[in-house]
Amino acid sequence: MKILSSIFPYSKSKTTKFVSIVAALLISILVSLSITIFGIAGGAAILLIITTPVVIFCILKYPKFGLIFFMFMAYFLMFIISLNLINFPLGTLMDGLLLLLLIGFFIDQKISPNWKIFNNSIAIIIIIWVLYNIIEVINPGAQSRVAWIYTIRALAGVMLSYFVFTYQINSISFIRLIIKVWLVMSVFAALYALKQEFFGFFAFEQRSLDSNPLAAGLLFIDGHWRKSSIFADPISFSYNMNVSSILCISLMFGPFSKTKKVILMCMVALFTFSMLFSGTRASYVLLPVAMGLLFVLNLNYKMIVVGGLFAFCFSIAVFIPTSNYTLYRFQTAFKPSEDASYNVRKANQKKIQPYIRSHPMGGGLGSSGASGAKFSPYSYLGQFPPDSGFIRAAVEQGWIGLVLLCSLFFIAISSGINNYFKIKDPELKSYCLAMTLILFALCIGNFPQEGLIQFPLNIYFCLFMALINVTLFLDQKKSNNQVISAREC
Repeated sequence: MKILSSIFPYSKSKTTKFVSIVAALLISILVSLSITIFGIAGGAAILLIITTPVVIFCILKYPKFGLIFFMFMAYFLMFIISLNLINFPLGTLMDGLLLLLLIGFFIDQKISPNWKIFNNSIAIIIIIWVLYNIIEVINPGAQSRVAWIYTIRALAGVMLSYFVFTYQINSISFIRLIIKVWLVMSVFAALYALKQEFFGFFAFEQRSLDSNPLAAGLLFIDGHWRKSSIFADPISFSYNMNVSSILCISLMFGPFSKTKKVILMCMVALFTFSMLFSGTRASYVLLPVAMGLLFVLNLNYKMIVVGGLFAFCFSIAVFIPTSNYTLYRFQTAFKPSEDASYNVRKANQKKIQPYIRSHPMGGGLGSSGASGAKFSPYSYLGQFPPDSGFIRAAVEQGWIGLVLLCSLFFIAISSGINNYFKIKDPELKSYCLAMTLILFALCIGNFPQEGLIQFPLNIYFCLFMALINVTLFLDQKKSNNQVISAREC
C-alpha cells in the first residue's frame, strides 16, 4: 500500500471517500443498466466513455501510475482485442497512451529538468535511430508512403518511451513495483497457457483459430495446437516467458531472502514449462544463451559448479530419445540443419543479399512481410517474408538501418555490462544484470524471428534499456548521499 500510495496519492478526508463511494455506485448502476439493455459491448462502451477522462487526468497528474497502466495495457492488449468486445482499433489506444506520457514528460521536464537522461550512449543511438526512420519517408526506393505512416509508430514512436521510463523511474521502490507487476502478469500468462494446453481453448479462441486457415496451417502441427496464451502468437508468448525466466534467475543473485528465491525458482519452472507448449523452436535457445553470458559475468567456483550442472541437465534434455511431441520439437531447435523451415529461411536470406547491398536505405518501412503484401503487393519486396528482425531491418531500411540496429543492441548490452561492474548496491546490481541478460537474449532471438514487433516486448524493450541506466543513476545518487552524510558526521 505504501508503494501504491507513492505513485498514486489519495486523500484520506471523509468527503473525498464519500464522493468516491457515491461515484463508484453510480458508475456500477449505469454500467449494469447498459449491459442489461445493450449487452456486454454496450456496458464496456459506457465504462470506457466514463473512465477515459479519469485515466487521462491520472496519467498526466501521476506519471508513475501512467507507466504502470502503459505496461499493463501493453501486456494484455492482444488478449483484449481477441475478446471482440469493442469494435475499435485498440492499437491506436497505445499510441494515445504514449502521447499522454510524452506530454507529461515534457511538462515535468519543464518544471524539473533532468538533461542527464540524454547524456548517455543509449539515448544518443536511440535519437539517431528515430531520426533515421523519419528520414526514411523520403527514401527514393520506397514503394508506399502510406506504409511508412503505418510502420513508423512501431519502429520509432515506441522508442521515445525510453526517455519517459528513464525520467520517471527515479526510486528503487518504483523499480520493485514494476518488477512485481511484471511477474504477476507473467504468472497469469503462463497459467493461461497451461489452461489452453490441458483444458482446451475457450470458445471464442477456437472460433478465431478455425476461421483462419492460414493460422491453422502454422499453428496446428502434427495434431497439436501451438499455444499463444494471451499474446498475439506463439512467438510473442514464448519470448515473453523467456524474458520473465531470465529476470527471475538474475534476481536470485540479488540480496533477497531464501523464501523469495524459492518463489523465483518456482516461477522459472512455471515459465519454462509453459513456454514449451508454444512450439517456438527459436525461443528454446534464448535461455541457454542468457545463462552463458551470466556464467561469464559471474565466473567463480560456485558458478562453475552450477554452470556444469545446468549444462549436464540441458544436454540430457537435448539428446535423450523421446516420442513426446513437445520434447521432440524442443530438441530440433538445436539441430537447425534438420529443420526444413530453417533451410527455407536461409535460402530466402541468401537470395535477398544482392538487393540489400544495392539499396543502402532499403525498400522503405513496411515494404516487406504482411505490410508489404497490403500496401505494395506487386513490388519486389511485397511478397518477401523477412522472418527475422535483422533481415526486416536490412531489406526495409537498408544496410544503414541494419548497422544502426546492431549498434543499438551493442551499445545497450555493453552499457549493461559496464554498469553491472560499476554498481555497488547488490539489489540494483541484480536488476542491471537482469536487463543486460534479457537484451542479449533478445538480440540473439531477433535473428530467427521478429521478436520485437509485437506487444508487449516492443514497449518493454525500451524499459529494459532504461533500467540499465536508471540502476546506475540511482546507485551513484545513493553513493553521493552516503558521502555527504559521512562528511556531515
